[in-house]
Amino acid sequence: MKSLVSVLLLVLTGCSLPVAGGRPQIINVSAYDPKERQRAGRSYSQHDVSALRANGAAGLIARAGKGGNLDEKCAGFLAAADCEHMLPGIYYRVQRHVDAATQADQFVSRAFALARSRAWGASSLLLCADFDGDLGLAAIVRFMDRVESRTGVVPVAYLENSTQLKQTLSGADAATKAKLRRMPYWLALYAHDSGAGPVYPAPGHPRGLLDQYQVWPDWTLWQYGGVEWQGGRSRPKVYHHGAHRFPLYFGNLDRPVERNVFNGSHAALQAFWRRHGLPLR
Repeated sequence: MKSLVSVLLLVLTGCSLPVAGGRPQIINVSAYDPKERQRAGRSYSQHDVSALRANGAAGLIARAGKGGNLDEKCAGFLAAADCEHMLPGIYYRVQRHVDAATQADQFVSRAFALARSRAWGASSLLLCADFDGDLGLAAIVRFMDRVESRTGVVPVAYLENSTQLKQTLSGADAATKAKLRRMPYWLALYAHDSGAGPVYPAPGHPRGLLDQYQVWPDWTLWQYGGVEWQGGRSRPKVYHHGAHRFPLYFGNLDRPVERNVFNGSHAALQAFWRRHGLPLR
């Protein structure tokens, strides 16, 4: 009876039941989305993400900018997500050819502008940093510090499955590692055999990546699904191995989408979003 009541409450409040192992689903998007249609099913755009919500997505994280350039679809995606009662978030791809603090300032200015752009239903806007694989440690820390000093928010750290990043972060001193751990870890692992090289073997699973970075005790978000580009077209690449077997497409969508799971309950997701988000109301 208790489980039946919980389901009814979720339905009445418009919350979808989490899928894929019981973890809440998060979609991340950029100006590259939506990708091309590949099969029959539902689609979405930066102005209508109802198909994402209907398939169980609890949140949407849109790219705000990259290396000094703003993403033109960011605001549209976020407004559409808010209309569907999805948790909104933004990320910024930090690149080495532009000063990290300059990129942080652009990111924060965009976040404040977005916060003022509408009467939000959501209570907070998650802030995330996507660190390029060739960034130095000083640039990573500089971006983190600048965002926190201007917003009071410690951003989430998205890291590629990058040999250079693993060497950079695992070789940091204890004080710097403690500082980095304040950023929740958003890992990228689309296949159990990806990321192998002369320095590191394929991590195999999320725990393997944690061991290679030697910074975080656990992961917070896992990007388990993305795309590979071949001949100008995308094809889905999704983790499907061992205990973690995710479907190639997200529900009944007609095209690939970049997908993540949150390592916790829906209630924990709400608290996480508030803790690492810019207040919207």
